[in-house]
Amino acid sequence: MNKPILSAHFESRKPSAVRLAQMKYEERKVKPEAVINVGIGNVSLPANTAMQKRMFALDAKNSPFASGVIRYTTTAGTEECQDAFRNILNCEGFDTSKLHFQVTDGGSTAMELLLIGTCGPAGTDKRPLLMIDPAYTNYISFAERTGRKTVTVKRQLNENGNFDLPEIDKIEEVIKANNPGALLVIPYDNPTGQLYDYDSMKALAQLCVKYNMWMVSDEAYRELYYDTDKPLVSIWGVTDADVPGIEGRRISIETASKVWNACGLRIGALITDNAEFNNRSVAEYTANLCANAIGQYIFGALAHESKEGILGWCQEIREYYREQILKVYKGLKEQEPNLIVSNPDASIYTVVDVRNVVKPGFNAIDFVLYCAGEGSVNIDGVETTLLVAPMSGFYDIKDSEANPGSTQFRLSFVETPEKMDKIPELFVKLLREYESQR
Repeated sequence: MNKPILSAHFESRKPSAVRLAQMKYEERKVKPEAVINVGIGNVSLPANTAMQKRMFALDAKNSPFASGVIRYTTTAGTEECQDAFRNILNCEGFDTSKLHFQVTDGGSTAMELLLIGTCGPAGTDKRPLLMIDPAYTNYISFAERTGRKTVTVKRQLNENGNFDLPEIDKIEEVIKANNPGALLVIPYDNPTGQLYDYDSMKALAQLCVKYNMWMVSDEAYRELYYDTDKPLVSIWGVTDADVPGIEGRRISIETASKVWNACGLRIGALITDNAEFNNRSVAEYTANLCANAIGQYIFGALAHESKEGILGWCQEIREYYREQILKVYKGLKEQEPNLIVSNPDASIYTVVDVRNVVKPGFNAIDFVLYCAGEGSVNIDGVETTLLVAPMSGFYDIKDSEANPGSTQFRLSFVETPEKMDKIPELFVKLLREYESQR
């Protein structure tokens, strides 16, 4: 009997690099006593306290859900939820008077909207999205899903653990060759943990004006930076006063996931200072009807928080992650000094490169699948394995090119401090066990 035929797109689909280990582990028949999952940026901290109050009182008299009815909201999102994103930016010192806010189902949906709103027609190479490699892997996935093209400028992980931003003339060469529709920057970078300073943001903004591109900034991790002597960086801090012509071409992607510890709430936003882009984006999103109504209500609590409350929360989260990052960095270098470990100055990730400690032919994906599917080591008397993300999926590399991510991994600082403390020993032991069998 004939079988129904899958589309070519579905036939080509593979799991996202950030979900690969978890999916393999779920298939494992005999599981170890413990597993530590730092492959996904799935924050384990409690959500912001104002949001928790609403979450635990959905049946309160003043709740829109008290009667048990859950209706659609407007497509652009409730005014209160929009105001929550607006209030956060206001508290951080940015002018929101000319900004347009659209609430989306997580930052992920906002990514899709920006791709189809700034790039050329589906199925063509026209006006691609320009990214700085390595970049968050989901942009590549969404570009493939929507038929849009991506092009990249490469960063390299140096022996000292630093990623260097490409020189402006190198970026300009790629722009001239490909005529991108938009430039994507992730100032508090996922996956590298690199922080773009204001000078870098301004230089990139100048390119966007010069070559008539949109400037898109993924600000999921804004406020998560660890050199507090530097100012808070945002696309909304780069204005016509700094770069004439940048206003009207700025877009940011926002989310409740990271700073506000609500990954599963699936509330994000697409913010722009271009009214026409906002109108068309909302029109496109009418097919989705609206974002999660309950999630909007919960996140909407932040519309009423004071500046002291917003900034105090952010400082607390920053201090928590700073401590975890430093401990894991030191622990990895103590366990294996020849590891290359990025020492992030932003976001909640570090990149570990094992190129100096493994035999030739090492493949990060194979190691990830080994740890998830069969590997385990004894840590404090408990058989344990580790789930991490292979970095190869974060590079937009042609099949004929060598992928720097083949020896690199992204670790997320999302588990409890007690579990994070075990990661250096666990990672190195698993790596040595795997290498001994190759």
